[in-house]
Amino acid sequence: MQEYLEKAMALQAALTMFDWDAETIAPEGGAGCTARVVGVLSAEYFSAMTNPRVRQLAAACREEELDASQRAVLRTLRRRLEELEKIPPEEYRAFRELLARSPVLWKQAKEKNDFAGFAPVLEQVVQTSRRFAALRAKEGQAPYDVLLEDHEEGFPMAVLDPFFQQIKEEIIPLLRRRQEKPLSPAPRRSCPVEKQREFNLWLARYLGFDFARGVVGETEHPFTTSLHNHDVRIATHYYEEDPASGIFSTIHETGHAIYEQQVDDKYNLTLIGGGTSSGMHESQSRFFENNLGRSRAFWSAIYEKLQKMLPEAYGGVPLEEFLQEINRAEPGLIRTEADELTYSLHILIRYELEKQLFDGTLFVSDLPAAWNEKYREYLGVVPASDSEGVLQDIHWAGGMFGYFPSYALGSAIAAQVEAHLRSIMDLDGALRSGSLGGIRSYLKEHLHQYGGEKKTNELLLGMMGEPFQPGYYIQYLKNKFGE
Repeated sequence: MQEYLEKAMALQAALTMFDWDAETIAPEGGAGCTARVVGVLSAEYFSAMTNPRVRQLAAACREEELDASQRAVLRTLRRRLEELEKIPPEEYRAFRELLARSPVLWKQAKEKNDFAGFAPVLEQVVQTSRRFAALRAKEGQAPYDVLLEDHEEGFPMAVLDPFFQQIKEEIIPLLRRRQEKPLSPAPRRSCPVEKQREFNLWLARYLGFDFARGVVGETEHPFTTSLHNHDVRIATHYYEEDPASGIFSTIHETGHAIYEQQVDDKYNLTLIGGGTSSGMHESQSRFFENNLGRSRAFWSAIYEKLQKMLPEAYGGVPLEEFLQEINRAEPGLIRTEADELTYSLHILIRYELEKQLFDGTLFVSDLPAAWNEKYREYLGVVPASDSEGVLQDIHWAGGMFGYFPSYALGSAIAAQVEAHLRSIMDLDGALRSGSLGGIRSYLKEHLHQYGGEKKTNELLLGMMGEPFQPGYYIQYLKNKFGE
């Protein structure tokens, strides 16, 4: 069976390379032809994974004769087989070609503020995603739950609905109370992109990114991907008029990358070679970005470095003022620029819209109006254009339905991880001293090294003796943004 899986993983690595290339340096004009190449590779991947011999060997394996990592590979393989064998091969290839083209069309639509022009493509993506989910669904299972389980196993709507209801009940009132005391306009900072790039590369290294096993590129929508733990790729962005955006984008993506780089070598080029789930992955990026990266202790060690490297933006700004700026809490339109208090409300909106798209109560053509209404209801702001509204994220163009809840789950898990770390180490002391190695080592020992062998709640139970508990997140936000 190993030869089949090695071929499948090699094809997957090639597809990952095309994804990275498409989002960073590939010319837009080549998207159509490249999509055909992606289609061929995807068909070969499908064939390698669904080879009858693979099914025979997977059925013949006896779990009691395998070690923990081998059992995890077998469970993942069997699940992957169940998923793929229910999808017609020609439709799988066509969908992969569509997903290779649609992000380029999304980018063009966003630049032109042209949702109507992109809507037919998005309609195809939604319809096919819904059809595939329905084909894969177990008896009585909602199609949207199929997609949620793809990103975070064990967290269907029955779990997420109460979680988001708690966010509604606790966070929206807290935000309303904050809004009773209007903030003065945020100061404008500006710095040449070349200097930002230099500082952000230094910052990624400071956080622990290993440049011998990774690279940093630039893109419209930041992301991190990997071929294996020795080739991990960050794509971040820089805005001359907003250097803080690039800084926190880089911290966020470096959190993802550290997770990937700290997966044990024995999982490389296997079905469990990356992080265990989207939610756990987002917990690590959000932990580095917010729980560490917006703290006084973190910046007290490196703020002088920031001032020296970006003097145009921060040379004359006291640390206290900088901390106030990066911890402002006020409603905005853009998810990736949102503060910690309002961030999960952005996710709540997307979660509710996705549920409606997949239960048939919302049509793609009605998305802009529904989007704007929810932003008015939950955040009290309304997009002036679709580019800063329904077109702002790449996820739906890439068929990533069910992923958005992972961001809110990740934020909640990050708060739980922080509470645990504070109970077993002097977290602030480590940050003030600039010694992040102990933090990374602990995360590697208890979370990162296992790759996809263990699921989210297994990892949390092993590290702190309890499963996912959203109460930590609610309390974290109340402590930080309450009276």
